[in-house]
Amino acid sequence: MTDSTRKFAHCLWNALAPALVCSLAVTTSWAQTPPKMKMTTDIPPDITTPDKVKTRLGELKFFDGYPDKETVDKVYDNLDFQRGVDVFLNTLSGTSLVAFRRGMREVGCVEGTVGIYETLMDSKSLFLTPNTDTIYAMTWVDLKKGPVVIELPPEVLGMMDDFWFHYVTDLGLVGPDHGKGGKYLFLPPGYKGEIPQGYFVVKPDTYSNLVFWRGFKVKGKVEPAVESMHKYTRIYLLSQAANPPEQKFVNLSGKAFNTIGGNTYKFYEDVNELVQEEPTESQSPELLGQLAAIGIQKGKPFTPDERMKKILTDAVAVGNATARAISYRPRDPQVYFYPGKAWSTPFVGGSYLFLGDGARLLDARTMFFYNATGVTPAMALQMVGKGSQYALAFVDADKNYLDGSKTYKLTLPPNVPAAEFWSFVVYDTQTRSELQTDQPFPAVGSNTEGLQKNTDGSYDVYFGPKAPAGKESNWIQTVPGKSWFTCLRLYSPLEPWFNKTWKPGEIELLK
Repeated sequence: MTDSTRKFAHCLWNALAPALVCSLAVTTSWAQTPPKMKMTTDIPPDITTPDKVKTRLGELKFFDGYPDKETVDKVYDNLDFQRGVDVFLNTLSGTSLVAFRRGMREVGCVEGTVGIYETLMDSKSLFLTPNTDTIYAMTWVDLKKGPVVIELPPEVLGMMDDFWFHYVTDLGLVGPDHGKGGKYLFLPPGYKGEIPQGYFVVKPDTYSNLVFWRGFKVKGKVEPAVESMHKYTRIYLLSQAANPPEQKFVNLSGKAFNTIGGNTYKFYEDVNELVQEEPTESQSPELLGQLAAIGIQKGKPFTPDERMKKILTDAVAVGNATARAISYRPRDPQVYFYPGKAWSTPFVGGSYLFLGDGARLLDARTMFFYNATGVTPAMALQMVGKGSQYALAFVDADKNYLDGSKTYKLTLPPNVPAAEFWSFVVYDTQTRSELQTDQPFPAVGSNTEGLQKNTDGSYDVYFGPKAPAGKESNWIQTVPGKSWFTCLRLYSPLEPWFNKTWKPGEIELLK
């Protein structure tokens, strides 16, 4: 070896030796068992993390408990995804009302204007599971300009829900006016002003609130209820009480508009809209924490980067699939009225707060808010001869989904336990709105003109693309290529419904 070669080798060693030594040290430290020290004790293996762990995310790798970069990236992606799904399931109630307000604005039912379905709600407008038997009136109340007065007609049944879809108060028959009508005063969050006498005072936690009520047919006619609403309804700012403006109405029957929230990335933009508008006190710190974890915070822009946007796009798809599985294939036995049968309740445990033994019934809450427009204790309470009860069916007697290309028959036994009336409405499983067919009202009930009653007092109801011969009055049309579900409503339900001595038949496929 020449002097120059020897000199080059020496320089090369000086340059590479530190890196080699470091590399060897790292390699051996991964493989070495730590030496036993003076304070060493036996460590339970279940509190340690192996160097490699196989999971649904793939293999996760650690150095003595430290996750490597690939593992860190995997778990953070998964955490953001999980929180995105949780936000979907836990805030779909609020985003539902963001969409509802968007629909109300489209048809002008804001700023005191009331929308009325003067000839009942048909299937052109998109609402979550409405009925076709009562006269809906609705508006969107914004308290940012100050307290709002609503003068309510007599003999109506209504409610207010806040922007997060929390129940605020009942109105009308089960409200403080007991169906006599009266003046309600709605105060903004944190209101400190003087409260005048002569009002039913309500204090919602949000500025924006949904208010709607229902009138009822009189001897099969809708006109008396509509006339009463026009005559008695007034909505105005408290500051205008001395000289209220002329009341405005919009007839919504036959209008095509949408009040239903989406199942795309836009979902998170909708919930951000709600968060920015309302006081943080209107929602729990726990849920606000979930929202903050994915970048939604009051007073801050929601601007996820491409990585986060991709994750949330995936999360909303999985969240939507989860809500549909919970709704259409419930796995909780408490959902079902009768063991092994299709009929399910939208209020598991009879609680409008979805509580059971002090715990929140998360799946029950998801099932309800994915499919319903308003919430009130009056819908959940078991009141013999009062209110209404609901039973949903998503499958036939063989537990197969309901197919619009097939024909089915359902029999209601004699003495249907409804003092007022009963009805079936058919819904589209995509929109959860009334199924759009050639029939404006996809419904059959005891008030249906020409309804045929069997000699033993029972009723047969048919579902299919074509009516069985001679059964047109007892038939609800369905659409080939579309699935559907139905809701049985009992108005003023009687004791046999609650003690289950009477129960509806199953939906039988006609061969």
